[in-house]
Amino acid sequence: MNQFRRRRRILILSLLLLSVFAPIVFVSNRLKSITSVDRGEFIEEVSDIRYKPNDLRLTAIEQEEEGFKESKRILHDQELNPVVWSTSSDKPPDALQYIEGDKTTALSETGNNLQTNEERAVVSQQTTVSSNAGEELSAKDIQLNHKTEFRPPLAKSEKNTRVQLERATNEKVKEIRDKIIQAKAYLNLALPGNNSQIVKELRVRTKELERAVGDATKDKHLSKSSPQRLKAMELALFKVSRVFHNCPAIATKLHAMTYKSEEQARAQKKQAAHLMQLAARTTPKGLHCLSMRLTTEYFTLDHEKKELLQQSYNNPDLYHYVVFSDNVLACAVVVNSTISSAKDPGKIVFHVVTDSLNYPSISMWFILNPDSRATVQILNVDDMNVLPLDHAQLLMKQNSSDPRLISSLNHARFYLPDIFPGLNKIVLFDHDVVVQRDLSRLWSLDMKGKVVGAVETCLENEPSFHSMDTFINFSDAWVAQRLDPKACTWAFGMNLFDLAEWRRQDLTSVYLKYFDLGVKRNLWKAGSLPIGWLTFLGQMLPLEKRWNVVGLGHESGVKASDIEQAAVIHYDGIMKPWLDIGIDKYKRYWNIHVAYHHPYLQRCNIHD
Repeated sequence: MNQFRRRRRILILSLLLLSVFAPIVFVSNRLKSITSVDRGEFIEEVSDIRYKPNDLRLTAIEQEEEGFKESKRILHDQELNPVVWSTSSDKPPDALQYIEGDKTTALSETGNNLQTNEERAVVSQQTTVSSNAGEELSAKDIQLNHKTEFRPPLAKSEKNTRVQLERATNEKVKEIRDKIIQAKAYLNLALPGNNSQIVKELRVRTKELERAVGDATKDKHLSKSSPQRLKAMELALFKVSRVFHNCPAIATKLHAMTYKSEEQARAQKKQAAHLMQLAARTTPKGLHCLSMRLTTEYFTLDHEKKELLQQSYNNPDLYHYVVFSDNVLACAVVVNSTISSAKDPGKIVFHVVTDSLNYPSISMWFILNPDSRATVQILNVDDMNVLPLDHAQLLMKQNSSDPRLISSLNHARFYLPDIFPGLNKIVLFDHDVVVQRDLSRLWSLDMKGKVVGAVETCLENEPSFHSMDTFINFSDAWVAQRLDPKACTWAFGMNLFDLAEWRRQDLTSVYLKYFDLGVKRNLWKAGSLPIGWLTFLGQMLPLEKRWNVVGLGHESGVKASDIEQAAVIHYDGIMKPWLDIGIDKYKRYWNIHVAYHHPYLQRCNIHD
């Protein structure tokens, strides 16, 4: 009995081993019969098979020649209508037959039910047979062997049709929204509490169509149910038009809806402008963080390092630049771009004038990031005895909602001869400029007895156009008698000042006279621009436009070629490059001068 059980166990184990190893031996023998070239072609054919559900068929060419010189398998794209064939005997296409050899069998076994009733792979085998061993493939064979899809060129009429389809990609969306507006007009004409069947149906169709269109702006974004719901809406509108046939009443209602939409658009536009102004007046969180960190670091320094940037540099033989600012990052860009663009940075002295609140942070920035190529001096306008004692109170009387316009830094530029008594010439920068070229030629410019050199902004076809009556109230009799509304205006931002001639004509007193007059009477807008035009009236020397290209702080349409060729670019307007509302296409000229890798900028999350 034990011997019988032992034999039964051996038999079962033998059958199990046979069932495991027999398939392996069988497959290995099959694979040995396939050459390496056949394996590569077979894998390539299987990987290139395209599964398409529409009208796919398996075709092959039976080769009757005994000696094959080279075998090529060509996969036909579904879009190629003619069947390409080529044999040594030039058989026509109707001579194509199915191959029943080993390779076709291997393909069917490996594919494992590739063919279904709805889907069959298109595989066309073509063998090029030639009696001459050096015969080359025809141009058609080479083209078909290429793996890229062949697309015949479009005819002119087809191109026009495609362009029209691309242009009309949102026509269906517009039509749906028009139907919704029309339905709402009919519903508004219905009496309150009207629950008739046609009104109920119209309400249902309106809600369905609104859900179907959603926030779509293109036809491709519409749901699949949109055409059916549009047809249902059209039918409902046809029914309701038979009931509400009072065309004048409907026209009046549509006019009222149009007027209401225009009022809403104007209100939204006004609100957007207000928010833009508010964003321009607000200090970004990152800049506030940077200023606070630098201020904290500044008060930990010893006295000697604090006095380093307060030394006096009044050598008139050097190139002196000045910027009035309370923005540490903007100051850094102006200084860095000026020094980087200069041919002889060693002759540059840069004076940064700020107020008491921002003096520590700006000083600390230039202590941490010294530039040995040039000299930088930081000045505190509140420590100078040049401004009148009641100047701050007079500025507050201008009642401007923008604190930048009534800032002492904005008006301190009119005291340049008093701030720098030992200098004869100086170049004034606004803190929203970027220097792109060497400016040393300005110092050899003949001023011809004028006090200020600037770029004109009085050409109407220019993006930087400004007229006198935009900022000055010419309805006032005193202004109308003394000023010309068509007088040429010019841009602050990059100006060359002859301080010696300024002192000789005592133009600071002229500024104070106009400033006091503007405080007492509403003659011009707040800020220093209109007062500057009046103070230096007849004292402006026009510079070439490339010295100062303005308009990058608003949508002015400045050409890229003008920006690239400019010596200085000016972000005048409210869309400053350090704000989120800055214009992206102009920001890059400013960003290249910002050290975004600096640890303080990284900690305050300031990035481009």
